[in-house]
Amino acid sequence: MEIKNVVVIGTGTMGQGIAQWFLQQKVAVEMVDSNYEFALKSHAKIFENLDGLLAKGKLQSADVANFKQNIHVKHLEKINPEADLVIEAIIEDKEVKKELFKKLDEILSARSIIASNTSSFPITELAKDLSDKRKNKFLGLHFFNPATIMKLVEVINGLETDKEMSHKLYMWFNARGKVACECNDAPGFIVNRVARNFYGESLRAVETYDLEKIKEVDQVIREVGGFKMGPFELMDLIGIDVNLSVTESVYRAFFDEPRFKPHRLQKEMVDAKRFGRKSKKGFYIYE
Repeated sequence: MEIKNVVVIGTGTMGQGIAQWFLQQKVAVEMVDSNYEFALKSHAKIFENLDGLLAKGKLQSADVANFKQNIHVKHLEKINPEADLVIEAIIEDKEVKKELFKKLDEILSARSIIASNTSSFPITELAKDLSDKRKNKFLGLHFFNPATIMKLVEVINGLETDKEMSHKLYMWFNARGKVACECNDAPGFIVNRVARNFYGESLRAVETYDLEKIKEVDQVIREVGGFKMGPFELMDLIGIDVNLSVTESVYRAFFDEPRFKPHRLQKEMVDAKRFGRKSKKGFYIYE
């Protein structure tokens, strides 16, 4: 499989990271966001990241120059219709995603692959309004934050996904330093299904907002469990609102199975607009 040009739709933290990773694989990248000015800021941030890697001696100046020439911000209607791969990394809202996929189905050539970076929505359901010919070119590609560093990528097959195509993508990622895994279209896939209890039990352990207890749980998980980050630190990094949305999605998909039930503290934090690092305030305060 050859991937020479990629379109990334959604230029938040995850989309930005995905775009930069592909760029560093010498793939031409187009970035799209419903907020064009925000996309320009993400584009500038990627330039800043590349300059930082150059200053640290991790990239060569010629490579950085080439990378910068290979990434562009586009409006959705202006993307390359012959793109090899289009990755959606927008808000975790099922209906908004499905509407985008219908538009992409019309814009793109028959050969283009469409992938969703959804954390939890079933791939088969996201593809159900696509044309029959497009459904076998649709799959999930779930990256992890920060996408430039985290090696895991879940390659998720929907019911109609061309399995040979998805396996070639799996091989393509592994050949470029990612650790890809092929997943069935089950709620939460692998990581987010397992992670619900990592977060859920930690929330149940503290019950209410108590910073000392939160620090203690994170410390134990890091120092005793050997994790790089504790559950509350990780929720702050991901976004408590995103974490809650995924938890609710998995809970509903498993027909309200108690072990996946969201915790009221998650909801309280979101209601207070304490989303984590992106809002400068979550379980911890960020100056």
